[in-house]
Amino acid sequence: MQVTRRRRRVERDLSGLLRRRIGRGLPLATAGTTAVVVAAGTGIAFAQTQQFGTDQVGQTTDKGLVVSDDQYIDPIGERLVVNNGKIMSSSVSPDGTHLAASITDGGMALAIVDLKTWKVQQLVGNNAAANLRISGNDVGQEGPTYSPDGSQLWLGQADGYTRFTVNADGTLANPTFIRIPQDGPKRALVAEAVFSPDGATVYSAVNGQNRVVAIDTATGTVTRSWTVGNAPRDMLLAGTKLYVSNEGGRPARPGESTINSYNTQVPADPVTASTTTGTVSVIDVANPTSAPATIDVGLHPTALYARNGALFVTNTNSDDVSVIDMTRNTVVQTIATQPWPEATVGYQPNAVTLTDDGHLLVTLGRANAVAVYRYTTPLEPVSYVGLLPTDYFPAEVTTVGKEVLISNTRGIDARRPTTAAGHGTHDTTSSLQRFQLPSDNTIRSETGKVFSQNGWTDGSVKEAKGSKAKPVPVPQRLGDPSTIKHVFLVVKENRTYDQVLGDDPRGNGDPALAQFGENVTPNQHALATQFGLYDNTYDIGTNSAEGHNWLMQADNPEYTESTAGEYIRSYDTEDDALGHQRTGFIWTGAQAAGKTVRNFGEFHQFLTKPPGSTWQNLYCDTVNMAATGQDTAYRMVSSSPIPSLNSVSVPGFPKYDLGVPDIYRYEIWKRDFEKNGPANLNMFWLSSDHTGGPPNAAAQVADNDLAVGRIVDTISHSRYWRDSAIFVVEDDSQAGLDHVDGHRAPIQIISPWAQRGVVDSRYYTQITMIRTIEQILGIRPMNQKDSAASPMRQVFTRKPDYTPFTAVPNRTSLTAGLPTPPACGVDTPAPQNPLAAAAPSATVPADKQQLAAQWDEWRSHQRLTGPDAKADYANPAQMNHLTWYQAHDWAKPYPGEDTFFAPDDVPGALIPPAESDG
Repeated sequence: MQVTRRRRRVERDLSGLLRRRIGRGLPLATAGTTAVVVAAGTGIAFAQTQQFGTDQVGQTTDKGLVVSDDQYIDPIGERLVVNNGKIMSSSVSPDGTHLAASITDGGMALAIVDLKTWKVQQLVGNNAAANLRISGNDVGQEGPTYSPDGSQLWLGQADGYTRFTVNADGTLANPTFIRIPQDGPKRALVAEAVFSPDGATVYSAVNGQNRVVAIDTATGTVTRSWTVGNAPRDMLLAGTKLYVSNEGGRPARPGESTINSYNTQVPADPVTASTTTGTVSVIDVANPTSAPATIDVGLHPTALYARNGALFVTNTNSDDVSVIDMTRNTVVQTIATQPWPEATVGYQPNAVTLTDDGHLLVTLGRANAVAVYRYTTPLEPVSYVGLLPTDYFPAEVTTVGKEVLISNTRGIDARRPTTAAGHGTHDTTSSLQRFQLPSDNTIRSETGKVFSQNGWTDGSVKEAKGSKAKPVPVPQRLGDPSTIKHVFLVVKENRTYDQVLGDDPRGNGDPALAQFGENVTPNQHALATQFGLYDNTYDIGTNSAEGHNWLMQADNPEYTESTAGEYIRSYDTEDDALGHQRTGFIWTGAQAAGKTVRNFGEFHQFLTKPPGSTWQNLYCDTVNMAATGQDTAYRMVSSSPIPSLNSVSVPGFPKYDLGVPDIYRYEIWKRDFEKNGPANLNMFWLSSDHTGGPPNAAAQVADNDLAVGRIVDTISHSRYWRDSAIFVVEDDSQAGLDHVDGHRAPIQIISPWAQRGVVDSRYYTQITMIRTIEQILGIRPMNQKDSAASPMRQVFTRKPDYTPFTAVPNRTSLTAGLPTPPACGVDTPAPQNPLAAAAPSATVPADKQQLAAQWDEWRSHQRLTGPDAKADYANPAQMNHLTWYQAHDWAKPYPGEDTFFAPDDVPGALIPPAESDG
């Protein structure tokens, strides 16, 4: 009898099937009472991620299927791909015949799987293709939850639960919404739900309000409320004791360092901005007036699982598991979950269950593996057996009879079948896998496969020990000298490789998908010609919430993965301590290595703009600054809630806001550069290529292109050029299609030490880029992902070429599409290259003007500009359609479609956007 990560309940003697839930996690490794022993990887050594060669995402090789985050996947057992989005959480029915999975990013909210036929039986959501319609597709981190008799299913959503009747065949009917009132600005954002044994009461973790409530299942009324810790998440009921994992830890004490998390200040480190406590609350439901007790555990406690008097708590952010003796409510053992000795962070244990023969199974979300241990009693240290491979990001584990059942959040990556001419990052999948647990010897043999798929190699992080090595661009050992002293990381927004460079005949591009070719992005094309064209590089995140994390943390923490069904508690985790790993960010790593940092808008959350700072006025201000050298007339203040980032940021450089031209940002940076020079690590956020602002799409992409060209021009004509390297990358590639994979994105690596004129088709990712920067600057890798990644040494040469880059004038008007021209006049671009595809004309045919007006009205509500601008607030499917229509002068339908759509009619328009209202 097993349970899983979210609703871990005490096992009952009901044929091992009752309350079985696909759970998240425990750990890997062993420990006796608070002593930690890391589970070694059986001494196996493999090549790092250079093993990919020129493999492409989506290819199946002898190592497995290539995915976009430096991994192969080849799961043990039988796989069922779910082509309706990502699984957030799942539960098995009490009779073991069905699985209910909450899903997101595919236009649905819930999938019912018949475990006998091994097929998706029913889809629930507000999409027209749903078998059962409900009002919203938002889903919480935990649940859905079956009642003890299997007659009801409760699905957690933003403001309460949708309650369903379960039919005899396992399908759902009669959806009824049970609302939990908002508490000031805090919505309920419910997490786990647990039924009382008689089914009369549901106990709900009200995640957004830091409390647990009791709900009468017959009337839907709240009958009791208890205050618990921050961000309650998973729960289980053992007798009269209700155990609650508080992912954000305990309430802050007076004078304690804190960081915001959904309008609550939680204890957090001011440097890493990560939470510093984790707790489990214990509620005695038989004595409802008594205050809950508190047990201190590790960081980010997520899954709870109980059996035979032991409670297991997966501490996802500290990569360990607390074992609690439930008779004393005391932690008696801590189990480490770090299978690879090279790195202690980033495995993200997130689900756990126990088999009848004493095997403890723990999913490691970021390792695409389930760890297997031998377990006897709470006080007896577990013995590590080995690892079994899963699909992409396992999130729940349980058993049904003799079979192990795992839910994988990202399945086989964004490879959903599509009728379009390419793939997008929102073509997400998930998967189930089932297998009978093999022998211990087989498990040990599978461990090497998991190591290989993750690129885990002995000695992958070598550190200098006082040697006098000769400087090279990318040193072999951290701390050895590099010929590069100044790194510039320029983060842009949302484009695929084909959208920008699909027209370059040297690379693997599709010209039909090149929305912003050479006449829109002449600098990007010139840089690709002068330095290098990289046509097999992948951004990892589906969207900006994930993408900036991959660049700043070399990971997307489990919290951000598991909240993708709502994005209400937080989207930009810049302003949420729960979205930060305990080892910090690339800038804190640089500082720890003794390097200087200067930040220009990246990972910022707040922006103050003075009156009159419209796009048009800022454009004219930019023209004036460029012509006269004067300072800006519209001084802004951009900031972060993270103290360590604010201390290295230039506040006058605006964060994301499509009401600010990127060439304005360039002028602000240029003044700082001329006055102060560069730091060792310089970070930028240039966001105009997101599109959707006042000018049309091509104009905004051209603005972004020109700003990047001018930054490179300025650096390469300065005295700092000799020891500089510029890395240009999109935060993600969600805003369009690519014929290879939606994660494939354009990058530039620009330096006197970079190869010139090459076409490089090796497999790279954002992680390999970050590892390269770390290796150059001597920054210790932040987690197991960048520790395993191979630096891009082959991109560089030991024979520098100091030829500078001269920016190319824009060939697309930067003011095209503006409803009101700037007072200083419209922009007059340079002549277009007649041999390249013409840039859009910014004209709207007469028969499309009414449709374009509908899109303009839609755009005005998408928080694209102003102090409250938010990246990706707009629905991605709608945003991509608008950009495509503008980029093709309203003359060509979106790929895979034969007609034009109004905003509300776009297929996939019901995917919850950032901070969706449900």
